Amino acid sequence: MARTPSPLARRLLSFHRVRGLALVALLAAAALMVARAAQPAPASDCIVLDDFSRSTVGAFPAGWAVRKEEAKSVYRVREEGGRRFLAAVSRGLGIQAGRETEGWNLATHPVLAWSWRPLEFPKGSDERESATNDSALAVYMAVPYSKVRGPKAVKYVWSERVPVGTRLSSNSGLTQVRVLRTGHPAAKGAWVEERVNVRDEWKAAFKESDTPKAGGIAVLTDADDTSSSAAGDYADFRACRG
Repeated sequence: MARTPSPLARRLLSFHRVRGLALVALLAAAALMVARAAQPAPASDCIVLDDFSRSTVGAFPAGWAVRKEEAKSVYRVREEGGRRFLAAVSRGLGIQAGRETEGWNLATHPVLAWSWRPLEFPKGSDERESATNDSALAVYMAVPYSKVRGPKAVKYVWSERVPVGTRLSSNSGLTQVRVLRTGHPAAKGAWVEERVNVRDEWKAAFKESDTPKAGGIAVLTDADDTSSSAAGDYADFRACRG
């Protein structure tokens, strides 16, 4: 018997693919049922969006949602050296996990910061081609736009071979993609921290002058187009002043 999706999962927008580029599916508006609102980070200019400290190790992260239940097998909270993180292992799947970001004001905290590390790149992946559009790691920031067409989003990719700085788009331009990292990190298994002014990038990408309202973040580790496998980890999502 098919399981009835949870209310949070039902409110996720459809994760259709357009020309092989993943369309982020986040909630169209913030809701009161978020498991964890953003909390101030001590002695810093950042607020914590999620550090997975309130999630159970070995389980799908609290406060996150997916469109299909099978995607919960891809994303699990792990712990290493006292640090909790979201581990992603995809075997031929291409489904994002996303969460709302209640309390994130892009006017005061325009920078999205996080750490990530690739562990396995999808075999033969190349994000420039629809037939091979898989990534070991991808992070999104989405802004509510349309219940039918989905949110507008900026997407940051760690690619195996596409050059850093390459820009792509999908969903008739509603998702703007930038390759942030390419290839393996200098040290195998090393974490790399990122800081991106998503407010300014979003405004430039969509040629809008007004500061948008952040709807949520999402991650994607996918290997469906290449029918292979991919793995990578995400940690310490924060919104910072600069």
